[in-house]
Amino acid sequence: MRVAGWLCFWLIGLTAGTAFGEFRAGAATSNITPDIGEPIIGGFVPYPSEHVHDELHARCLVLDDGQTKVALVVCDLLGLNRNISSTARELIEKQTGIPAGNVLISATHTHSASSALGDRDAVTDSTLNPYQTFVARRIADGVRRADNELRPAELAFGKVDVPEHLFNRRWTMRPGTMPVNPFGTYDLVKMNPPAGSENLVDPAGPTDPEVSFLAVREPNGPLISLFAAYSLHYVGGVGPKEVSADYYGVFCEQLKHLLQAEQQEPPFVAMLANGTSGDINNINFRQPRKRQGPYEQIRYVAHDVAAKVHATLNQLTYRSDIDLGAKYREPELGWRQLTEREQTWARETNAAGPKNDRDLSYIYSQRLLGMLAYPPTTTVPVQVLKIGDVCIGTMPCEVFCEIGLEFKERAPFAHPFMVSLGHGYFGYLPTPRHHDLGGYETWPGTNRLERNASVKLMDELLQMAGELKPATDPSKPE
Repeated sequence: MRVAGWLCFWLIGLTAGTAFGEFRAGAATSNITPDIGEPIIGGFVPYPSEHVHDELHARCLVLDDGQTKVALVVCDLLGLNRNISSTARELIEKQTGIPAGNVLISATHTHSASSALGDRDAVTDSTLNPYQTFVARRIADGVRRADNELRPAELAFGKVDVPEHLFNRRWTMRPGTMPVNPFGTYDLVKMNPPAGSENLVDPAGPTDPEVSFLAVREPNGPLISLFAAYSLHYVGGVGPKEVSADYYGVFCEQLKHLLQAEQQEPPFVAMLANGTSGDINNINFRQPRKRQGPYEQIRYVAHDVAAKVHATLNQLTYRSDIDLGAKYREPELGWRQLTEREQTWARETNAAGPKNDRDLSYIYSQRLLGMLAYPPTTTVPVQVLKIGDVCIGTMPCEVFCEIGLEFKERAPFAHPFMVSLGHGYFGYLPTPRHHDLGGYETWPGTNRLERNASVKLMDELLQMAGELKPATDPSKPE
């Protein structure tokens, strides 16, 4: 009877989901720095690199609850072609057994990296070029190494507000002062208006000051990894023609320094993902901009964010009873359809040729003509990860800040947040309200998906989050 009683107790523990097995975690990095001479993208006109200031990495974290494994990867890239993600995830599943749908791969959006987008960056049938193939293999290598480092662990969720570096970059301006756009028309808002101008009225949207993060450590021991997301586009101000991971990479190195983990073995891995920063940058438009040296502002922002995250670590409550889950889907959406006027404008402007090498009208005419080759619809990869009472949602776009705030408000978890640029690059994702305001992020050629894409993708994420919802969550009412 005693034996039967113990067996019954053990079986009940398994079926109730309270005995997932030992929670484990492992982390690693892979170098994805391109060859010197490859073009740096981020501006309208790419140019070849001449120096590597700091190496680019794919930073990888694997979590295992005894039944389910998930992997998180953050790449120091402007964006990545969706086929890099699918190729890497296929390799990861083959090499480690982690299901492809359980692997989140995102880009930071550094503007000082070479392109991993390819010639047809938004279309799904493109073949990987040599650098893209290299990146996919290095991502798979990094996850495999992180999987090799799995060891007993415990996890905590943390957050800290760091508002002082965030500014909405879309502004309304005084009547009669809005400049003409490349299409010869006028918008209701201006992206990156003249800083300190008396013609500025108000920003067109909010900011999200919260740094959300997962801290993973050995039981009562050193940190294994820290995965964070912050809704700041990038900082910039790098040296001329230099490759750099921007403030994302400096944050990771500075946090390692603050933890005195430079010699830790296995190595501590910090990760900073791009939250929802499609309309957020680091420029205070209320004041004139001051001249700074290369990397000065990058270090200032990164060191401050790292210090504020570090200061919260001793306040966290760690747990080892972490259950994991994932949902990955590819709903079908429409590509943005060009109007007859836009098509005529593109053909005529392209035929006239460029006025100079930075002629935005000519650049956009080429982009619009390229969009005419798109099929009517596309599938769009979206994903939700469940990590205990934390929920991470992703979209493959430069997601506007208020979309991320909506996910935090509506997802049925205690601690939801979003990561942008997951599994691909489909351009900017404004809300329908912002489409009505116009501006750079809504222009055809910058925005590629249909007008209601943000609404449809949010509905998809929330449905997936609901399917992963914890059995009980007192912080989120029914």
